[in-house]
Amino acid sequence: MVNVTSEPGEGRVISGEINLGMVGYGRIATRFIRELVFVKGIRLKGVFGLISDVDNLRHFKETHKIDFYSFNYDEFLDRVDAVYIATPHLTHFEYAIKALEKGKHVLCEKPLTLSEKDAVKLYQLAEKNKLVLLEAIKTAYAPGFLKLQEIAGSGIIGDIKNIDATFTKLVEGPVRELHKEMAGGSMTELSSYPLLAAVRLLGTDFKDFHFYSYFDKVHNVDMFTKIILIYPEGIFTGKVGLGVKSEGDLIISGTRGYIYVPAPWWKTQYFEIKFENFSKNQKFSYEFEEDGLRYELSEFVHLINSGKSQSFSLTRSESISIISVIERFLNRNNADQIY
Repeated sequence: MVNVTSEPGEGRVISGEINLGMVGYGRIATRFIRELVFVKGIRLKGVFGLISDVDNLRHFKETHKIDFYSFNYDEFLDRVDAVYIATPHLTHFEYAIKALEKGKHVLCEKPLTLSEKDAVKLYQLAEKNKLVLLEAIKTAYAPGFLKLQEIAGSGIIGDIKNIDATFTKLVEGPVRELHKEMAGGSMTELSSYPLLAAVRLLGTDFKDFHFYSYFDKVHNVDMFTKIILIYPEGIFTGKVGLGVKSEGDLIISGTRGYIYVPAPWWKTQYFEIKFENFSKNQKFSYEFEEDGLRYELSEFVHLINSGKSQSFSLTRSESISIISVIERFLNRNNADQIY
């Protein structure tokens, strides 16, 4: 175990390579490991899983040449500096709070939790213990999206009055995303991305909200949801779907022009600024490497090494605001079933 130091008002700094433990080893885990090799200062030390799945856990450990595996969470945490939580949504809170209580930095897949109260509790504990708690919404840390925000906020398109963001993918079969008992559905699975655009460009102070959803009779989860957030000076519309396909683009409309990001906008590899006088239009291109998980990993390592406990690319209040919208939907507040 490497040494850990901290100063008042700062996060805990790890001197040396960060030993990371992976909690869960589902579909995203293999992609995560592929991306990890591109990030300096961190290595995958161990993997945690359930004893009922010991054969698969052992196989995963051996396949990826991981130092150890464990099904005792306390013992697992004692052997790592930080954790990456990649388990089903409903388990995020318990794994995260235990890790924070034991002094471990946490990178957690989105959504961080399914309730605003739980998210606040986690962030407060992380701040108290001078630890990094980062929600793994990869778009937030990608170079193209960071530049997009800078340009949108510069005033070049005037005041932002409307945002339309869409993320859909067709999913079939006996998968977690379609299981109601596992908090499946379009909102829990996909809405973090369009809502990221809302909170980063319009803020967290929305005044009203509404949801319109299509639930199928087989799975009883939302296969498509339209999200509307009303701000004091703007409107956000988001669309997410697991059973309905649409164009995955992003449009930011201002009083002087607009920004168009074609599908898949969440990678933000290319976007255009468009004006009434089309001769003034501008085009921008940026790299989005592979799955993009390296961007959240790089931010995680940077925060730990710099002694910072909060990312400016996705603040605590923004993360909590996104979760509050998801929770409102799950509680069926201002939610209509349209089919």
